[in-house]
Amino acid sequence: MKQHSLFAYLWLTSTISILNAFPAYSQELAIKDIPQLSEIKLPHTSVKELFAQQQSQVIQVTGVRLNPTPNTLEIILEIPASDKLQIVNKSEENNFIVDIPNAQLSLPNGNLFRQEKPFAGITEVVVTNQDANNIRVTVTGETAIPKVELDDSDEGLIFVVTPVTSPTSETPANEPIELTVTGERDTYSVPDAVTATRTNTPLRDIPQSIQVIPRQVIEDRNVVRLSELADNVSGVQPERGYGGVSSQGYRIRGFLTNFETLRNGFPDYGYFSPRDVANIERVEFLKGPAAVLYGGSPTQYAGGSGLVNTVTKKPLETPYYNASLTYGSYNFIRPTLDITGPLTDDKSVLYRLNIAYENADSFRDFVRNDSFFISPVIEWKVGEKTKITFEFEHQKYNVVFDQGIPIQPESLRLPRSRFLGEPNFANGNFTFNSFTYTLDSEFSKDWSFRQGFNVLGAKLDDAKYTYYGSLQDDRRTLNRFITASEEEHANITFQNQISGKFSTGAIRHNVLFGVDLAYNLFNYIFAPDEELPIDIFNPQYGGTPISTGGEPFGRKIVSQNVGVFAQNLIELTPNFKVLLGGRVDFNEYSREDRVTNELLDEQSDSRFSPRVGLVYQPTKTTSLYFNWTNGFSPQFQARGRTNEQFEPQNTEQFEVGVKQNFLNDKLSATLAFFQVTKQNVLTRDPVDSRFSVQTGEQESKGIEFDIAGEILPGWKVIANYAYIDGTVTKDNRIPVGDRLVGVPEHSLGLWTTYEFQTGSLQGLGLGVGLYYVGEQEVRLPNTFEVPSYVRADASVFYRRNNYRYALNFKNISNVKYYDLDGYNIDPAAPFTVLGTISVEF
Repeated sequence: MKQHSLFAYLWLTSTISILNAFPAYSQELAIKDIPQLSEIKLPHTSVKELFAQQQSQVIQVTGVRLNPTPNTLEIILEIPASDKLQIVNKSEENNFIVDIPNAQLSLPNGNLFRQEKPFAGITEVVVTNQDANNIRVTVTGETAIPKVELDDSDEGLIFVVTPVTSPTSETPANEPIELTVTGERDTYSVPDAVTATRTNTPLRDIPQSIQVIPRQVIEDRNVVRLSELADNVSGVQPERGYGGVSSQGYRIRGFLTNFETLRNGFPDYGYFSPRDVANIERVEFLKGPAAVLYGGSPTQYAGGSGLVNTVTKKPLETPYYNASLTYGSYNFIRPTLDITGPLTDDKSVLYRLNIAYENADSFRDFVRNDSFFISPVIEWKVGEKTKITFEFEHQKYNVVFDQGIPIQPESLRLPRSRFLGEPNFANGNFTFNSFTYTLDSEFSKDWSFRQGFNVLGAKLDDAKYTYYGSLQDDRRTLNRFITASEEEHANITFQNQISGKFSTGAIRHNVLFGVDLAYNLFNYIFAPDEELPIDIFNPQYGGTPISTGGEPFGRKIVSQNVGVFAQNLIELTPNFKVLLGGRVDFNEYSREDRVTNELLDEQSDSRFSPRVGLVYQPTKTTSLYFNWTNGFSPQFQARGRTNEQFEPQNTEQFEVGVKQNFLNDKLSATLAFFQVTKQNVLTRDPVDSRFSVQTGEQESKGIEFDIAGEILPGWKVIANYAYIDGTVTKDNRIPVGDRLVGVPEHSLGLWTTYEFQTGSLQGLGLGVGLYYVGEQEVRLPNTFEVPSYVRADASVFYRRNNYRYALNFKNISNVKYYDLDGYNIDPAAPFTVLGTISVEF
């Protein structure tokens, strides 16, 4: 408690100092009339003070354009006042590099601009944020360092590039290449993220491990199930979906997320329905508790040791159209459409539309699915510094409900195609709808306001499925129970936050204040169970179930949350930063019987969640960091056999690490050492598995390594390794030292592609993936484990003009492996082939 009080005091002191410096708003909200700290003119008593104020005036670069002329390439940085910029240039090999202090990229589609082969003799142009105060422009020549001159105009800051071309250059210097700007990134390394701080922050400034999987990895691997992305992130394993559906669930650093993720920063509970990949721009994996910014978990079994945020595609000013068709093993067919552009001549209203349809059989007997997904987005630029975005998502998913195989050693002897449900009694119809409204407005160059509203609903209708009991004494007859259900989840979230920058002397503050309101509903009812045993080695379907004499069972669970948070990323010096944050949550819960409408119980909780992080950057490419953070998960949905309330699950993490960029920031790596401790953990009641017990403490500690980016032009790689020691450290039933479920001690993943850049093979690419996962325990207490495995994937693709052709081969060696969730075992797919053809224009 003393430790928690100390950090609460530090956070409160920092917040008070920020509030004292924050400009007061008038009742008339005349924000533009109130000067910010950076705008107040103070007398300068020394050159040091003058330089310190100039350092605080960070200029926003709102656009990057390339303008080819007959002999030169103009790189235009759109800024309001280019004469205030200080330019520092240098050269390395064939690279002309310019660093621009006191400037930041603020582009509509991310803070990275990159164009390969924009002009004859120029291999690449990259404009990116170096850190919170610096921009780097890199121009790579084909044979030598290009000549660059600086020009200043009303358009902004212009770099006039004259390439040094070889006599055998295929493209004459006076014939520029026509550019097509799609807004889609083709790199594996992403320089910034929003999940860790709720603001767009360079990864090197975040004192926490966060891995970002961009759209290009999803396309190159031909990912059709979001859980496949676990292969590309250290310390992450997939969580099998409810009924075998393609839900976004993960186990991070040893603990389940229980399908609790974010979508564009809003809560997204994917247990009841799948999530499509069609409109996804990138997925951000944050390691460690995130209650400091997002509050506690609305479910009873969430892990709290990590958070996954899916960022969807946004409209583009330049028209872009893409259509694709994928066909593969087990009659898998998937057409998609992605179109975007302006709706008005002045480009003040933009749109984007993503549509996908999927129909497939399965390697599992009797199992199949079909899905339809559509997502329109409208972005309206109300003013120069204000925009409103409306986004809608709808998905209809019909599936044969598949519970996998039971957690028994004999199950590992079964063929992976074995289906142990009833073929004529295994249906599920999932429907998902989500509407999102966001308002982004800049008060000034230093202060901005963001408001967001999201409402989502997910329903499972007419669900009929089988769940498993134990094996009988003959070790082949499985006790099965057949039931039917209707289930729904609804969530309403209203977010408001203000972010800004100001300086106190030579110290720079990047602050965030916000208030979140949330409403969650979980509503379900189950029919009485009927018993129907089956021989797992020689199944005979179509028997007559026997009633167990039970009654219908259902619950309506409502949670309401108010969260108030503050955060300050303090730049004590340009290379030493401190991140302080804290959040107070007020939660109200109720639970009633769906059958009798009787109110069963109510509960109120309030929790403070702090975070402290340090970042030291000895060079512009190296960051050393430390973080300590606490989180909590209210356990209001669970009750003991005597109906007692449980204390919230508490999570504490310590982490140290290093982030390093290589090859002019084209390749980035993170090495992390962590320890996560959970207290008040719930597990199944040993007397009655329908209830839970608060068993004590579990711990996960280990090492993680991730690297992603481009080694050479055309050669991209994303790789990871993790060592995790996840064990039970306190318990009244489970032996201390038992390993956590589904947590391999060692795991590694590698995916790499190479695309020929020149010659007769230009446009041809190859991809190779290798993945190793060690042995995994299947339950607590430990009884047996699934074996380790090595899996290989590959791809061949070819780009020509506007077309792309690809073949993806998954599980080439046909290895037998499984996904786990502590309840059932889910066999993974055998050797699979997917072929794709796409066209863009």
